[in-house]
Amino acid sequence: MTPGRPNRVKPLLGRDTQMCMSLSARPSNFGTRFHNRLYELLGLDYVYKAFTTKDLAGVVGGIRALGIRGCAVSMPFKEAVIPMLDALDPSARAIDSVNTIVNDDGVLTGFNTDYTAVRMLLASHDVDPAMRFMLRGSGGMAKAVATALRDAGFANGTIVARNETAGRALADSHGYAWTSAPDPAGAPMLVNVTPLGMAGADADALAFDPSLIAGCEVAFDVVALPTETPFLVAARGAGKRIISGGEVGVLQALEQFVLYTGVRPDPSEVDDAAAVARA
Repeated sequence: MTPGRPNRVKPLLGRDTQMCMSLSARPSNFGTRFHNRLYELLGLDYVYKAFTTKDLAGVVGGIRALGIRGCAVSMPFKEAVIPMLDALDPSARAIDSVNTIVNDDGVLTGFNTDYTAVRMLLASHDVDPAMRFMLRGSGGMAKAVATALRDAGFANGTIVARNETAGRALADSHGYAWTSAPDPAGAPMLVNVTPLGMAGADADALAFDPSLIAGCEVAFDVVALPTETPFLVAARGAGKRIISGGEVGVLQALEQFVLYTGVRPDPSEVDDAAAVARA
């Protein structure tokens, strides 16, 4: 047993096992595999399961009543769950969106580790806050990214959104400009927060024109699957600095794991769990 670490032999499932869960309209295997792999590697008496529901209030009541330790929250529940919680962490309050619930003896607190992950990645990639950016998207994740950029000191940005109402609202609330289509002049940092490039119908779509990619310095794509979107493939081929949605997905899940367990895994353990989750 490593000092300060739990016994690495995972206990058999029993009455003392703590449960964590995820809640999504379309559950995936990523979080389930990521968390359960870390429980296995660290010998933690936890289990993680993905769910969907048409009864959000019933689920939140069940989390409280059954002592479920934590719950990851995905669309379309991120805003709707807020009135059902007891408190909001600043990470969730900043964007009025929750992607993580932590249960402390029946007291439910909402967090947003998407916001936290973006803040951490901007810092770890040493992106200069003076850099001008163009962010494509206006949904819930775009709000998390835009707020993280603003709070990290990025003051010069443009929100690109075809939906003028949503785009202007996001831009105005953060002190940014709005446009309905990417500015041909480009920007040093391009940020994609749309489904363009995501596995499925938009898998082959390029989030930004090649000319804009050629003129940028940093390419940031929050799409997690695939980890190499057409946008990032083009940017990598042009020698640009890359921040990937895969990094966001792993880091936000890691911060959830730490909130639930109080244990921060080693980087090698995180890499192992991420590889299992993507398999």
